[in-house]
Amino acid sequence: MAGVPDDLRIAAVVVAFDRRDLLTASLDALASQTRALDAVVVVDNASSDGSGAVALAVAAARGLPVDLVTLPRNTGGAGGFAVGAARALTHACAPDGPSLLWLLDDDTVPSPTALTELLSARERWRAAGPGDERPALLASRVVWTDGREHPMNTPRRKPLVGRAESQRAAAAGAVPVRSASFVSVLLDAGVLAEVGLPLAAYFLWNDDFELTTRVLRGRSGLHVGASVVEHRTKTFGSTDADPGARFRFEVRNKLWMLTRSTSLSPLEKALYGASTLRRWTRTVAGSSDRRLLARAALAGVLEGVRAPASTPTVLARLGPVSDDVALVEAAARGGRGAGGGDSAAAASRLASTAPSTTGEPFSLLLPVYGGDRPAFLAAAFTSATSAQTRPPAEVVLVRDGPLPRGLAEEVERLVATSQVPVVQVPLPRNVGLAMALEAGLEACNHDLVARMDADDVALPQRFAVQVPLLEAGADLVGAALEEFDDEEAPGAPGGAPVPGAVRRQPPDGAWIASRARFHSPFNHPTVVYRRSAVAAAGGYRTLALLEDYWLFTRMIAAGAVCANVPDVLLRYRVSSGSYQRRGGWRLLRSELTLQRHLLAEGFVTPAQFGRNVVVRAGYRAVPVSLRRLAYRAVFTARNPGG
Repeated sequence: MAGVPDDLRIAAVVVAFDRRDLLTASLDALASQTRALDAVVVVDNASSDGSGAVALAVAAARGLPVDLVTLPRNTGGAGGFAVGAARALTHACAPDGPSLLWLLDDDTVPSPTALTELLSARERWRAAGPGDERPALLASRVVWTDGREHPMNTPRRKPLVGRAESQRAAAAGAVPVRSASFVSVLLDAGVLAEVGLPLAAYFLWNDDFELTTRVLRGRSGLHVGASVVEHRTKTFGSTDADPGARFRFEVRNKLWMLTRSTSLSPLEKALYGASTLRRWTRTVAGSSDRRLLARAALAGVLEGVRAPASTPTVLARLGPVSDDVALVEAAARGGRGAGGGDSAAAASRLASTAPSTTGEPFSLLLPVYGGDRPAFLAAAFTSATSAQTRPPAEVVLVRDGPLPRGLAEEVERLVATSQVPVVQVPLPRNVGLAMALEAGLEACNHDLVARMDADDVALPQRFAVQVPLLEAGADLVGAALEEFDDEEAPGAPGGAPVPGAVRRQPPDGAWIASRARFHSPFNHPTVVYRRSAVAAAGGYRTLALLEDYWLFTRMIAAGAVCANVPDVLLRYRVSSGSYQRRGGWRLLRSELTLQRHLLAEGFVTPAQFGRNVVVRAGYRAVPVSLRRLAYRAVFTARNPGG
């Protein structure tokens, strides 16, 4: 069609689950578009009916450029679209990545001109206004099999829209909208890379509402009546239809939307909340089993009051696509942490930093000193090397001063039998953790470095989860840890440690910076970082037991891109003396020294300095019994079992 640029790179994302006949019709329709697609990512959500094979057969017969992603478990519509979008953003339309992503359900059959009409409206919008702005989102008109408009997929019109925007939308043959459905929505790939993926924790229902309102907060979106798709649901109806047990997802996800999501303004949350209550009233009134609906609603409320797991956490252990998801989410968090970003640059960054099959090599930095125990060192070393699903390229083992005979022999045994090359850094005397880590960083051959203590246990997926975030542009990434008792659990299968308190830290930029004014925002034994970013902040400096906190504050002040993974990725050994070490006169002196440094560096205000001296220094001075209670109450949460 005239006026539509021919240099656009368009990838479709279709999520399929046990509807092979409908998927066939959908892919046939995509192959018949008057504007050919450059890539089609089909996500087979663990179908049992051969949907994946059907997708490949249609691709071969129709010349459709299909990239099939087969998942080992059903992640729901939310997870499927998150995986598909991440795959498209990181792999489709190489080398520059896609310009636009077209999201469609597997029971959506677009008319031959559906995509062309969306693109035409996009260009008419651009031509009708100032500058080169294009809408972030365009949605098709959705009809049922008999041609009636489908009430399940009607986009919400944008409230209080200005006259200029309304006129511009009219010139494009469209109306402004505030949300849209994944049945057929065309998204600007750069904007999606900037705001992040659909929230996989939603599983189904409201995932499209949450993402599209997130995309459209402060941006323009259009409903294009000339672009028509057919939604072949079994029945004609709206979201008021009796959902049965699935009402749990509607209640839970709406609670998350209204209390956790940033996609709506406070006023919008009030308006949509009232609308939701009216719709739920109609749903209950029309239900044939109100008792079932009540049980489902209660389950939804109980789940909805807790924060949803992050999308990388929900979509972990799915194979290479889990790395794609982690990459996109890290890039989005990095852009938000830096105060927003250019969406085109975000898309370009993703296209240029997609991980290779092996990924970027990284060093494992592991200091050992005379007080470490040989058996604990062996467990730590093995857990962080051969037991990892993504092992390091080298181990830099710092011998912090002379080691007793048994420990020295264990070090030599581990070096001799290691599947990973080991670089030893012997120090003639014990210099303490800060200087030992500095010596180790100097010996690392790679910019990406993972920390590990000599008595902790890394979970097998630790580096597979954390390192891709560094590859995506982060400078410092931590994780949650779980404390366990000094000795192995008596009689536990395989000697499993007794689970204890879980320590989680704030997830991303703004939260981390805020937390850092009062408390270290990272669990030091869990961090991975860029050696260059550590050096740019001045490296580790000697400050007994607080050298890590001081380093992190300087990295944050220097503009490092920071993140924390909410997953427990490390088990942290707690000895009988742990609470003694968190207090006492030595640590009190370090605390006061640290607070003076933070004040002099402008990292804390005088008021924050005063608060910290009273609260943090006071914590160091109280008896051990009170310190143990305060620590557990303030800085940890009992492990709920997952």
